[in-house]
Amino acid sequence: MLTLEDRITHRLRSADYADWRTKVLGVNGCAKPIRLAGAHQLQDKTTGRVLHHVGGEIFVPCGNRRAAVCPTCSDRYAADAFHLIRAGLLGGTKGVPEAVTTRPRAFLTLTAPSFGPVHTRQVTLRGRVRPCTCGEHHREADPRLGTPVDPDAYDYEGSVLWQAHAGLLWQRFVMRLRRELARRAGIPNREFADTARVSYGKVAEYQRRGLVHFHAIVRLDGPEGPHTPPPAWASAELLEDALYAAAAAVEYETFRPGGEILTLRWGAQVDVRRIYSDTAAEVEDEAGQISEPRLAAYIAKYATKGTGKTEAADTPIRSELDIARLTVSEHHRRMIQTCWDLGGLEPYAELHLRRWAHMLGFRGHFLTKSRRYSTTFKVIRGDRRAYRLAETLDRLGLDPDTVLVVNDWTFQGAGYRDDAETELAAGIAARIRDDRKSKYRKENPS
Repeated sequence: MLTLEDRITHRLRSADYADWRTKVLGVNGCAKPIRLAGAHQLQDKTTGRVLHHVGGEIFVPCGNRRAAVCPTCSDRYAADAFHLIRAGLLGGTKGVPEAVTTRPRAFLTLTAPSFGPVHTRQVTLRGRVRPCTCGEHHREADPRLGTPVDPDAYDYEGSVLWQAHAGLLWQRFVMRLRRELARRAGIPNREFADTARVSYGKVAEYQRRGLVHFHAIVRLDGPEGPHTPPPAWASAELLEDALYAAAAAVEYETFRPGGEILTLRWGAQVDVRRIYSDTAAEVEDEAGQISEPRLAAYIAKYATKGTGKTEAADTPIRSELDIARLTVSEHHRRMIQTCWDLGGLEPYAELHLRRWAHMLGFRGHFLTKSRRYSTTFKVIRGDRRAYRLAETLDRLGLDPDTVLVVNDWTFQGAGYRDDAETELAAGIAARIRDDRKSKYRKENPS
């Protein structure tokens, strides 16, 4: 039987390797590309004459945003997320005016409540590690960090149900925030939309204990969004006060399997910090102030982080046998098992917990934004497609106003045909990333 090295060598020497490599380069080494067969052609709008034709099998990026699944597509998603968040922070691009930098803005962090003591590692200002509740001084890489001190006493049902309703809690938080702002401005709730608008960009990040917390950029605009100035009463101080009040007031009642009422709230660790446009080029300076230049990259990083190998699975759980085979911590295995068990009960059918067991019950999107915060992924990707089409037409010397684009593709499969191709593609992707980083360092020596 041939070894992997032998199969790689055989693929490198095959007659169609050069053509295959060109396809892989076209998707930047995507880990699991979509294979399509068919044709793409450009026709004259008036006569129907074919001006350009490309046929055969092509690769299309899988588009998975999670770095653990596809680093290449994750990088692209992160780049798009960066531009989406940056546009709402700095303006001057993607249809967002530069005036947004003068609006009241805050960087908000909302966390999950406690469902039982977990192993922690806290460091004092002098750099000393405080003892955990278990009595030990944990190392930074200790795998027990974030796991329950007493697993049998930990509220797994409560944690999973909170996670499943985290998106709903955020919706209620935004609604409550509008009411808190209106109350502080001295106007009726119904008139708030006529005077101001809350715009935000939000990302979810998993903590070590397996529960998400939310990072959000919150901005106060005028009634028509970023193109209108906020009212005179809008200030950074008022926004910060309203954010804290809204976070403390939001709650949602659900029930445990036995019928006991479970009240879901945000955790006590709510952090609100003002965003300044003139601070140092870091996410946070020595005074704890948040600055613009790197905040967009910070948010984009968490949008692609996923859950990671130690926290959950990369693919949906199909049966309890899948749970037994997972290479995860026992804490996260119990969270997944709890999702599976609750998902089999009729009262929780609408939560689809078994479908989201691999995400530890979290059912929301990792990156969301309000409608008027900035641009959209659809617009960003449409601009990219339009740019590439314009490049092609310019290279062929064709007038875009006289050309009709015709695509006819059928699905052939996903991923590479064997492990040899997968390894070769991974090597190509790594070289592309290294070349990109090297180019960036040369262009940005500081």
